[in-house]
Amino acid sequence: MNLESERIYLRSIMESDAPIILESTKDEEIRYMTGTKSTFSLDQIQSYINNISKDSSRIDLAICLKENDQMIGDLSITDIEEDAKKAGLRISMNSIELTGKGYGTEAIRLILRFVFEELKLNRLQLEVFSHNTRGIRTYEKVGFIKEGTLREALYFNGKYSDEIIMSILKKDYKNQSGIY
Repeated sequence: MNLESERIYLRSIMESDAPIILESTKDEEIRYMTGTKSTFSLDQIQSYINNISKDSSRIDLAICLKENDQMIGDLSITDIEEDAKKAGLRISMNSIELTGKGYGTEAIRLILRFVFEELKLNRLQLEVFSHNTRGIRTYEKVGFIKEGTLREALYFNGKYSDEIIMSILKKDYKNQSGIY
């Protein structure tokens, strides 16, 4: 699996990534964007990484800068159903300072190529909260289409947010001429 672009590459999550992931779970704005209410310990994250590495229904990857190998985020292809040819997607940058620079877009484009060309899936779905407008714009830019809304599905920071369901199909991916 060679997943790299001009500025980033994707590699398997390793237990040694746990301190970086733990730190990202403390970023209040990232927590809000992802709807993360729980707090975690280093042991919990190490155990989580160990467990997911044994789960054949998912692929968990670190997003790393090519220039210095710094892990700047992570993404997961979840709930892979080979028979139904579908899966889910989750992505998060390690801090808000890393957003808006195009790294997430690059990572998603790499994973779309992998999902549709290597795994031969037909559908990739994600959920995003309505207050995460930057994320929604990114998903739309790479070809995801809004399919539905779970109204006021999240109560966080004293406010309700909708949960938006988005997907991209293999035919949508193929029609993105000039992007890939």
